[in-house]
Amino acid sequence: MYRNSGGKPGVVLAAAAVAQFVFALDMSVVNVALPAIRTALGFTPLDLSWVVHVYALAFGGFLLLGGRACDLYGRRRMFVLGLTVFGLCSLAGGLAQTPWHLVAARAGQGLGAAVAAPAALAMLTTTFAEGPRRVRALGVWSAVNAAGGALGVLAGGLLTEYAGWRWVMLINLPIVAVALALVPAGVPAGGSPARRERLDAPGAALATGGVGLLVLGVVRTDTLGWNSRTTWATLGAAAVLLTAFVVVESRATTPLLRLGLLRSRWVGGANVLVFLAAAGQFTAFYFVSLYMQQVLGMGAAATGIAFLPFSLGLVAGTIVATRLTASRTPRVSLVPGALLAAGGLAWFALISPDGSFLTDVLGPSLVTSLGAGLVLAPVAAAATTGVAPSEAGMASGLMNSSRQLGGSIGLAILATTAAHHTGMATDPAALNAGYALGLALAAAVFVLAAVVAIAVLPRRRAATRSPQSTATAGNQLEGTPS
Repeated sequence: MYRNSGGKPGVVLAAAAVAQFVFALDMSVVNVALPAIRTALGFTPLDLSWVVHVYALAFGGFLLLGGRACDLYGRRRMFVLGLTVFGLCSLAGGLAQTPWHLVAARAGQGLGAAVAAPAALAMLTTTFAEGPRRVRALGVWSAVNAAGGALGVLAGGLLTEYAGWRWVMLINLPIVAVALALVPAGVPAGGSPARRERLDAPGAALATGGVGLLVLGVVRTDTLGWNSRTTWATLGAAAVLLTAFVVVESRATTPLLRLGLLRSRWVGGANVLVFLAAAGQFTAFYFVSLYMQQVLGMGAAATGIAFLPFSLGLVAGTIVATRLTASRTPRVSLVPGALLAAGGLAWFALISPDGSFLTDVLGPSLVTSLGAGLVLAPVAAAATTGVAPSEAGMASGLMNSSRQLGGSIGLAILATTAAHHTGMATDPAALNAGYALGLALAAAVFVLAAVVAIAVLPRRRAATRSPQSTATAGNQLEGTPS
């Protein structure tokens, strides 16, 4: 059982949303600044990719551990700790003088985010009861998350061009300060278990190593390729560790990830959807950004501004989804949302080397982002349906891991496919053909997400439980909602 102390739900929501905004912002704000970072710090072309990869490696590798730590040591405590580490490492990155300084700072950012992100989501799911209140709270959280990712491209372009690349790191500091200032204003100090359980050390080591190697193997395909022995050795080692993790967790008395959680059609199905939606969304950001810069010849700042309609569409989609699912099953938003996003990406696949922002980007951006927004809010609610408060961090870490892995793996596979189609050609027409193929494949990924939503998620809405009454449900999660 959990001890609960009073808190202010509005403050909890604000703190979680602000934190999620800065994590989403940080994942995209650095990308536009990479050329400036390379020139300023003297990165080699091969080493420069680690500015992005090491963040993904640390973030993805430690999410399950960070989520479970929230359950065992207190959500507010881990939220503050993770944010503090993230903020300090952002400062260190902004002051970096050598390549290894920045790479180390990015690794620390990923570690801090891996602790604070699942804590933020767990705070929401244990503060707001299942049903309309939780759906609305997760709608706000999802909208802010979407806005952070999209606005990161805008901020990266503007900051790099007018303030200098260091500000893509330093911009995090005031946002982190706001999130930390909200904690004493109303985030409850409770949330630690009355009976202390031990952290599953073998499971933590296997999960962190396995997921970390999986992310490492996938993200390095941009330089090593999929045919590299190093790539397959890394992925093979990841498979061995993750298989061992499943075996250990099936026997552990206090597992890092209770495998029975995945038998819930809500939790299991939603995590598959998160994986697929992240793969499609990350790919869309990547190829559209390259299309605008490499084919249309737009600068960094102009590219960032061009993503504003995408940001607005994502926010609008989450607002609509919140209203649709407040009293109905998440399927009512997930299925049409995934199909709408697929339609928008299929439209994007018609891009032309002689196109323009108005004819080739604006319309598809609005359709794709609206569809993606319709998916984001209800999938977060579905992934935490029926989860006991004592496992809220576990479920949150799992969902964040699915999103991170989906984005990394999906982008690596589709980017490699597009690059293979383009070959050695660098003219706009060849690049355009590769980007169009990648966007078409991303559309297919969202179609698959719609199929999963139809086939896996229950047709009936789960019975509403308060955070307290859900405490008895942790060992009773089954495929059909009660």
